Amino acid sequence: MSESECSIAVLPVCLLPAKVSPLVEKISDHKDFKKLLRTRNNILVLYSKSAAAAESPLRLLSDVAQAVKGRGTISWIDCGDAESRKLCKKMKVDPSSKEKGVELLHYKDGAFHTEYNRAVTLKSMVAFLKDPEGAPLWEEDPEAKDIVHVDSEKEFRRLLKKEDKPLLMMFYAPWCGVCKRMMPAYQQAATDLKGKYVLAGMNVYSAEFERIKEEYGVRGYPTICYFEKGKFLFHYENYGATAKDIAEWLKSPVPPQPQAPETPWADEESAVYHLTDEDFDKFIKEHSSVLVMFHAPWCGHCKKMKPEYEKAAESLHVANDSPGVLAAVDATANKALAERFHISGFPTLKYFKDGEEKYTLPHLRTKKKIIDWLQNPQAPPPPEPAWEEKQTSIIHLVGEDFKESLKKKKHALVMFYAPWCPHCKNSIPHFTTAAELFKEDRKIAYAAVDCAKEQNHDLCKQEGVDGYPTFNYYNYGKFVEKYNGERGEAGFATFMRTLRERDHERVGKKKDEL
Repeated sequence: MSESECSIAVLPVCLLPAKVSPLVEKISDHKDFKKLLRTRNNILVLYSKSAAAAESPLRLLSDVAQAVKGRGTISWIDCGDAESRKLCKKMKVDPSSKEKGVELLHYKDGAFHTEYNRAVTLKSMVAFLKDPEGAPLWEEDPEAKDIVHVDSEKEFRRLLKKEDKPLLMMFYAPWCGVCKRMMPAYQQAATDLKGKYVLAGMNVYSAEFERIKEEYGVRGYPTICYFEKGKFLFHYENYGATAKDIAEWLKSPVPPQPQAPETPWADEESAVYHLTDEDFDKFIKEHSSVLVMFHAPWCGHCKKMKPEYEKAAESLHVANDSPGVLAAVDATANKALAERFHISGFPTLKYFKDGEEKYTLPHLRTKKKIIDWLQNPQAPPPPEPAWEEKQTSIIHLVGEDFKESLKKKKHALVMFYAPWCPHCKNSIPHFTTAAELFKEDRKIAYAAVDCAKEQNHDLCKQEGVDGYPTFNYYNYGKFVEKYNGERGEAGFATFMRTLRERDHERVGKKKDEL
C-alpha cells in the first residue's frame, strides 16, 4: 500500500506511535484532508511539529477517539514530515510556535470552527466533541476547584460510603438556568468550608441516572441533598442563597420548613367575581359585559397579573358608568369550564358580551390596558397558529399513534413539551429549523408531543417526562437515551448528523469487508 493510499484511511497500528488507537486518522495530503472535511462534520485535528511532540497528546486522543466513535473524528497531521509540511502551510498552521509543539483545531460541517482551548482531559474533550457549541463543564471553571465533581453512580455511592464529613450534593442539569445562577455561590461556599464540609455536584440529566433521581426525589433542577455519614437527611431548598447563607445553614442544618398553604384567591377580599362550574352561566347572562380570567393557583404569570387585575376590578366597581365587570375562574378546580372553553395555558382572558363568548385576549396585562380595552372592545389581532397547525417538517404525535409512527423511523428525536412553557417556546424554532435540514431523509424524524393535551398525559408519564421540554431519542420506536445537548439548531442538527454519519461508516465497513 502506498503512503497516499493509506493517508486518509485509518492507519495500520504498525505505522502509529505506541499506544495510539487505530481510530486516530493520520492525514498528510491536502486532497485527503479536504475529503475528510467533506465526509465528516465533527473533527478535532492535532497538528504537531514532530511525531515526538505528538506522542503524549495522541495517547489521550486515542481514548477520546474511542469514546466519541461514531459521533466525532480525531485526526493527526505531523507538520514535521515533508509531505504534511505542505498541508500545514496551506492550512496556515504552525505548531512549532506553540509551547508544547502541538495545536488542536476543530472543524465543523466542512469548515474551521474554533481552536480547542478547554481543559486537555478525556472528559472535557469528549464533552466538547459531543456538543462543540455547548458550555464548558462545571469542573473546567477554576473557581469550582473545591467542588467534588461526580460523574457516575459508582463514584457517587463510593463518595457516600467513604466521606465522614457532612456532604451537600447538588444534582443539576447543564442547561438549567437556576443551577448556573447558583453555582458561583455554591463553589465559593465549597472553598470557604473546605476541610469541614464537602460540597459536591453531579449532572444527572442523562437517562442513566433515573434510579438516583427516583431515590432522592429529583423532580427539577437543581435538587440539593444533605448527607451525614452517607445517610440522606433532607433537601436544601434556598436556591437564591449566597455562600454565607449556605455556610450558616450547614452549621445548623434543618429540613425545609413546610410553607403555609396559600389562601385561595376566591377567599380573598376583592372586587373580582369568582365563578364556578355551577354559577358561571347565570352570572354571564346577568352581566352584559364580562372579562373572565382563567387561572391556576400555581401559575407564576397569573400571580404577577393578579394585582393589576384586582386594581382594574376595583376601579370598574366604583365607576358610575362602568363598561363591564371582571371575573375569575380557577381552571384547575372548575374543569368543566376549562374544557368547554379549551383552556390550555394560563392566564387566559376571555370576553363575554350579552351572555356569549366573543374574544380571547392575549395582550391585557395591566390595569390601564384592561380598562381602556373594556371602554372600547375591539377584536384582538388573530392569534399565532399553534405549532402543530403550522406547515413544518415536525411530526406531531398523540398517544395512540406514538409507537406505530416511530417504528418506521431509524432515528427519531422527540420533544415532549407544553405550549405555555417558556423554555419550550425558546426551543421550538431551533427544533423546527433542524427538522427542515433532514426532511428528505425518510429514516429520520423530528417529532413533538404536547403533554398538556389530556390524551397525551399517560404517554408523557410512560416516557419519563418530568419537566418541559424533555428530548428523547428513539431507534425504530425503542427508547435509547435522553438528549441533553445544546438546545439550538446546531445542537439538534449535529446530534442527527452524527447518527447518520455512524450509519454511513457502518455501510462503508460492510462494503470493505465484501
